[in-house]
Amino acid sequence: MLDEWLTLALVDDDDPGREREGRLPGGRYRVLGAGILELIPDTPAPGARSVVISAGIHGNETAPIELLGELLAALEAGRLHVKAPMLVILGNLPAIRAQTRFISTNLNRLFRRDLAQSGDEPERARELMRAVDGFFARHPERRLHLDMHTAIRDSRYPRFAVVPYTETQPASRWQDLAAAELQAVLLQHQHSWTFSHYSRHYHAAEAYTLELGKVRPFGANDLEALSGMRDWLAALAEGRERPAGATSELRFFAVAFELMRKSEAFRLGFAEDVANFTEFPVGTRLAEDGEAGEFVVDTAPLAVVFPNARVELNARAALLVRPCDPPASP
Repeated sequence: MLDEWLTLALVDDDDPGREREGRLPGGRYRVLGAGILELIPDTPAPGARSVVISAGIHGNETAPIELLGELLAALEAGRLHVKAPMLVILGNLPAIRAQTRFISTNLNRLFRRDLAQSGDEPERARELMRAVDGFFARHPERRLHLDMHTAIRDSRYPRFAVVPYTETQPASRWQDLAAAELQAVLLQHQHSWTFSHYSRHYHAAEAYTLELGKVRPFGANDLEALSGMRDWLAALAEGRERPAGATSELRFFAVAFELMRKSEAFRLGFAEDVANFTEFPVGTRLAEDGEAGEFVVDTAPLAVVFPNARVELNARAALLVRPCDPPASP
């Protein structure tokens, strides 16, 4: 059943004769495609949300996949009951099997409806966008998308949420992030075409990219450090509210600049292993590029998030952020 679906998705077994739907305590499941599973309650709880849970958009980020495995096992065993519609997605299946970030190109930059690229990862992006469109059409109530990741490097805040940018911002419940033991929130400043951005931009869903620690291989993750996230997933599956977390514990940041790699002659001005949210003072040269020139911190300190000098040309090599006040929350 559900544990078998997860296992088969990871070993490339797509037997069309295999059972595609079945019963669970409280509801039923449907396999909609490779790595795409819908859970449908018999009777939704009064507070249920319509939830997309995705993991493995980058194939070497394994802790979120293990969290999904725990959730599905609890639902199948009856320790949890399906009380909310959920769409469970494993993103880049070939990259997960190969234990690499991506195969040909970064899947998490392809989620836009006017995508013109061809190839396996662009086709997978189109398949996942169609799955989200159909799910939110069937279940339009209180839409939420949690796209779970782990980061390449260490971080001053190992567990943090990235809030995608849209012109009209849907409400965000910071108390839920705090209750899930997230430590920081990063507010995007422009369209980024990630998977969570897709749901926020096209479906006005509350949506987050969640960074849940550091990249590690299967079996090497400390899932107890993610117990708050585990509890949030369980509560969402059962359509129940959790006690509000202390939002005063969250640290908020806003993107001030993006460093883009414009040429082959690009380098960052700091060590490869610098932690996310490391702050640099005025006067620091953060990058040099053969086309764009140098970037120097000018008016106020900047912290760096997601630095990666080896991204593709014309891709983002780092976000530069500053602390900010939290936006209003309902």
